[in-house]
Amino acid sequence: MDRLATMDLFVRIADAGSFVAAAEQLGLSRAQASRAILDLEARLGTRLLNRTTRRLSLTEAGTAFYHRAQRITADVTEAEEEAAALHARPRGLLRVNAPMSFGVLQVAPALTGYLERYPEVSVDLTLNDRVVDLLEDGNDLAIRIGRLADSSLIARRLAPCRLLLCAAPSYLAAHGTPAHPAALAQHRCIAYAYGANRDEWVFDGPEGEVRVRVGTRLQVNNGDAIQAAIREGYGIARQPDFIAAADLVAGRVVQILPEWHQQDIAVYAVYPPARTLSAKVRSFVDYLVDRFADPPWALPPLDSGD
Repeated sequence: MDRLATMDLFVRIADAGSFVAAAEQLGLSRAQASRAILDLEARLGTRLLNRTTRRLSLTEAGTAFYHRAQRITADVTEAEEEAAALHARPRGLLRVNAPMSFGVLQVAPALTGYLERYPEVSVDLTLNDRVVDLLEDGNDLAIRIGRLADSSLIARRLAPCRLLLCAAPSYLAAHGTPAHPAALAQHRCIAYAYGANRDEWVFDGPEGEVRVRVGTRLQVNNGDAIQAAIREGYGIARQPDFIAAADLVAGRVVQILPEWHQQDIAVYAVYPPARTLSAKVRSFVDYLVDRFADPPWALPPLDSGD
């Protein structure tokens, strides 16, 4: 068997948990399948499968090889379909990673329409706020928010996102409303643990750029938790508009220093470069671009006088 065929066999064995089932799918005998995997392990110099009389399981190396092999075989299948039909149908399992808050508020609600439009696709959505390695974690694409660092990943902008300085009316009544960014040094501020410059906030306003060293006794790794602390009147935080919008509209929190803007950020879909982008990834990114063309969380500028 050639390398690609062996890779396909390995993926099928891992998915089925059985040499016999995988061999039948490919018209092979169990002995042929077993010999091919033994040769693969010998070539790689590591064991990929733990074999017992009752079950098969992947080793650590086997798990890593499985994720990459699954992606490669799926890409080959879709590339062949695309070459034959000019436009492959989106199909198969799409693994998506997204930040927790944006995933809950915006990505998860978008999935219903996407899955109805593309019935041959299934989605595995994982949510966390740390930046994941797409290849190591086996994801097809990730949603990321901020100013992206240079990387080998392809990034497509989905929507703008504004950072707003927010506080509860109860906090401002007790501690006063800062009239200038420099005054934040005397206030209780809340930091986002995964954010850049957690203790030094940068503003651009009537006097140009101003950098403020803030005191952050409270540091949190999730935007919804920060928003809860703001509502309870603990202090002041920089929040993306998609999290703060509902509380701002309801008056539970207010934007302060609206004339002082912070660095522009945006929502992106990022995915590994490929000679042929898989139909499932392309269709999902296109779907999100259309859905967020008019961001549902967008607020008019509070300093516009509207």
